Amino acid sequence: MNPAIHDAVIVGGGPAGAAAACRLAEAGRSVVLFERETGPHHKVCGEFVSVEAAGYLGKLGLDLPRLGALPIHSVRLVRGRSETTARLPFPAFSLSREVMDEALLRAAADRGAEIRRGVTVRSLAETGDRVTLQADGPVAARAALLATGKHDLRGHRRPPGSINDLIGFKQYLTLAPEQAARLAGHVEVLLFAGGYAGLQPAADGRANLCLVVAKPVYDRVGRRWESLLDHLREESPAFADRLAGAAACWERPLSIYGIPYGFVHRAGAPSRRLHRLGDQLAVIPSFCGDGMAIALHSAFLASDRVLAGQAALDGSPFAGQIRTATLLARAIRQPALQGFAAGAVRLAPGVLKAIAYATRVPEQAIP
Repeated sequence: MNPAIHDAVIVGGGPAGAAAACRLAEAGRSVVLFERETGPHHKVCGEFVSVEAAGYLGKLGLDLPRLGALPIHSVRLVRGRSETTARLPFPAFSLSREVMDEALLRAAADRGAEIRRGVTVRSLAETGDRVTLQADGPVAARAALLATGKHDLRGHRRPPGSINDLIGFKQYLTLAPEQAARLAGHVEVLLFAGGYAGLQPAADGRANLCLVVAKPVYDRVGRRWESLLDHLREESPAFADRLAGAAACWERPLSIYGIPYGFVHRAGAPSRRLHRLGDQLAVIPSFCGDGMAIALHSAFLASDRVLAGQAALDGSPFAGQIRTATLLARAIRQPALQGFAAGAVRLAPGVLKAIAYATRVPEQAIP
């Protein structure tokens, strides 16, 4: 007896995969989602939820304040001793990925999607009128959605991006009370030679420090997290003040290497069966804070194509946004250009708003 053929299989339970599962299950399709982690977990992510991302999450039934999301109203650029603050041109939030991803998976399950946790997908292949997936057993479906985030599935590896030499780190901190009060409502972006860091409030009085650093810089500081923090403190007394009296919440930070910033998937002959979502479709440099919006936007677009029986989407809808963000990411790694950018922002804080608009998913794109 042949096993049942599902309408869709989804590999990955992050925002893109879970959002697509919600949409397809709500439309009455049989959906199986595979998530390799057994339970809630953190990911290397700045956890900045833009107005566009918040709009998508609202459409999927998530109540951000009830989930503990904190409002973010301003961005503060920090370099050396200087700090420049500008009001964001749109409302935003800070929300733990551990909380948000679980809420999305629950929403997908409530709509009828089957969630298989603790299962690693080993292979995925198109065969005629179906896709065959090998995980805890063979699974067949009419369409597959690849939503594995920054991790590649064997046989479906992404080509390199425009920037590939960065190491990403994430650590939750408990700040000293006066520093936590100063950070409240803000996302801070620290520019330093060879990279940049983001710091923003998190739930339960914590702060999320997420940064990327060029591998040669990390090598020079001895490949140690504490040495890297010392390097950041030396680069910026203002940032050193923020970390004074801070305590790490985890024994060691999360890390990831080789993030293909600037990658945009280009389909040769478009597939009707295999759809890429989120970072498997396009990878925007993290300082823009729009990665989650792109992931959710791609999930809405891909699920609509699956429902209509259309060919898979390539990354062209995001190409201009990714190109602009990648050019900016290259520029702000250079000390001379960092100084120029910081000076321009001090003279005209509206430059930060212009950057925010230039690298965001248009709000009118939300279906």
